[in-house]
Amino acid sequence: MSLGDRLSTLSRGELAGLVVVLAVTLGGTGLWYARSLPKPVEIGAPSPSVGAAGAPVATSPSPSPTTIVVDVAGEVRRPGVYEFTEGQRVIDALKAAGGPKGDANLAALNLAAPLADGSQVLVPASAPTGGTGAGTSSSSTTGTTLIDVNTADATQLEELPGIGEVLAGAIIKYREDNGPFASVDELDNVSGIGPATLADIRDLVTV
Repeated sequence: MSLGDRLSTLSRGELAGLVVVLAVTLGGTGLWYARSLPKPVEIGAPSPSVGAAGAPVATSPSPSPTTIVVDVAGEVRRPGVYEFTEGQRVIDALKAAGGPKGDANLAALNLAAPLADGSQVLVPASAPTGGTGAGTSSSSTTGTTLIDVNTADATQLEELPGIGEVLAGAIIKYREDNGPFASVDELDNVSGIGPATLADIRDLVTV
């Protein structure tokens, strides 16, 4: 019996059921095939990190400021070793040391110069004006009494520009070991006192 003869023997209800079965079978097969096909993938550009305000967030940390150490000496109220930030100036060093004394010669310094690590800011005293004539005492014409390096104690010596606690002790030890200074120039023999320091104190001391 052929397929046509078999279909002719079916009732209308059976034919309708057969059509529904075929439709469902074909629909399921088409849906499975559609899902099995590969789908294109969209690749977008990565979005930058943003902060709370919507601005991009920096990824590299900012470098911390460099600390430098400078010795501030001479005609300042609080001489000593101070820490500063790289980029600060000589005038900042003077402020840190309590400011200059009344007889400081600020004109000899470049107050705008940048500070360097391990350097010294030496504030010199103003040179006394005029000279001493015959018969004058051992005091300058400004009325300031000269410091006798053979009798002065450590406190008095530390009043001299560039002479701190260490150098004052070195002066006292030198005269104890070698006897009184014969001249002011002999201070150059003291360890730590060089020509520059001697030039700063020459007019302020006597023997």
